[in-house]
Amino acid sequence: MITIHKSKTADTRTCDFANVSKQQLIDSSLQHIGDVVKGMDFISNMIHRVGILHDPDKLTGIDQFHSDFTTGFKTTAWWDNHRKITRHHLLTPDGVPVDVNLVDVIEMVVDCVMAGMGRSGSVYPLKITPEVLQAAVDNTVELLKKQIIVED
Repeated sequence: MITIHKSKTADTRTCDFANVSKQQLIDSSLQHIGDVVKGMDFISNMIHRVGILHDPDKLTGIDQFHSDFTTGFKTTAWWDNHRKITRHHLLTPDGVPVDVNLVDVIEMVVDCVMAGMGRSGSVYPLKITPEVLQAAVDNTVELLKKQIIVED
């Protein structure tokens, strides 16, 4: 969980801005910056974790992966399951999790760039639909909000 404290003097929409001193504004700004660092740490830890856990079924399901691979993916049992159990195949409708988030988007971008550059030296265009991107933003907001405890 991320604990933050109420900030009563940092925003003209929520305070009597005419009576906020310069020091109060400095203190509120420093508090806000610290809160943003906490949120960014949470997201960066999630990104790090998904990197470590990326595509485990390439190893745990190596027999099926190898079998499909050696057909040039004319058989797709492994690939069809892979899209269901991983969160980052966002270019196909059946690869988009209901709770898609921006960590999934980042994993997909990094995966595609690393695979493309490592395999062919180029990256194919990544065209995520606006609907998927908006859902990723909305779900990331909700994910982060659920992690926050606001104290007085």
